[in-house]
Amino acid sequence: MLNKEKTNAINNPLSDSLKAIAFPLFSIIVAIFVSVFFVMWAKGYGITEYFSALGDLFSTIWNGSFGDTRKTLETMVYVTPLIFTGIANAIAFKCGLFNIGVEGQFVMGMVSAAVIGLIPGLSPIVHIPLIIIGGIIAGAIWAGIPGYLKAKIGTNEVINTIMMNYLGLYLANYIILRSKFAVQGEANTPLIQKSAELLRFSGMSRANIALIIGILVAIFIYWLLWKTTVGYEIRAVGINPHGAEYGGINISKNIILAMVLSGAIAGVGGATHISGVLHQAQDMMAFPGFGFDGIAVALLAKNNPVACIPSAILFGALNSSSKMLQLNGIPKEIVYLIQSIIIIFVATDYIVKYFSERKKRKVLING
Repeated sequence: MLNKEKTNAINNPLSDSLKAIAFPLFSIIVAIFVSVFFVMWAKGYGITEYFSALGDLFSTIWNGSFGDTRKTLETMVYVTPLIFTGIANAIAFKCGLFNIGVEGQFVMGMVSAAVIGLIPGLSPIVHIPLIIIGGIIAGAIWAGIPGYLKAKIGTNEVINTIMMNYLGLYLANYIILRSKFAVQGEANTPLIQKSAELLRFSGMSRANIALIIGILVAIFIYWLLWKTTVGYEIRAVGINPHGAEYGGINISKNIILAMVLSGAIAGVGGATHISGVLHQAQDMMAFPGFGFDGIAVALLAKNNPVACIPSAILFGALNSSSKMLQLNGIPKEIVYLIQSIIIIFVATDYIVKYFSERKKRKVLING
């Protein structure tokens, strides 16, 4: 009976997604419900003016994110990297791994793009694919190292990926500040060649075709995970590694593959962020944050690559509207509050499912 349930979990992603969508929506509603009270406190609303405060919050977030064409396009600048990092985290989660190193893999993709983008005399038809390939390789290597250690030695991927994050940050800053690619007297690399820049949608915004690339990647990864043998094995290892091994699936191979895929997509996100938005790598006093936000994106999307798109839009819109919130007298920390409550409720759903599975196993064992 338990094996039948696990087989259904692997082979019926659409029905599972429909059943799972209610809880993320509920978590969003609760997050907004709670955050309105802080809006009331910040702006001096009376206790009977709850719905007025709710309307104020909604209108401010909407106007700050999608109020006009320029704001909508600029919101996409925040959304695009979150799509990549959300998918990257989702792949690792599907294999039962916690790739907290997506941040470092994203940074390595940025650095590789900043260096490859300096190559002169190339056609855009050659240069842009070269930058994307460079991002894939850089991210894959940075994730493959902890993936290999996890698969072959059994070391914890969380600890290793955290360390790789900092190694990536320090290596990136060395290249940006002290290598031959550094600009004397400036804390950045030179601007990349025009042939390495991704096409922007409009001159009024930095939004570019990386958004389309991200959507195509989401569709491709969904197909890979649910329509191919490779994806079946990755998901089988994530659901029950011992059962997967009993069925002839190589656990080590799939752990390494999942981490490499995860890192490759994060690397593409970093590479396209340089190629489409920044056009140069700048001194990183801290992590960009897209990799860590990608964890929340993946959790809200229930690790569905396609669902990472609307999830990224939600988190991107919240981040994009933070300035408008401050101008309207609402603390920008309200954004982090909403995000935190969403994550807590989504994580609670995973905990409930975990104990539910344990109960089913006990019933099965006790007969």
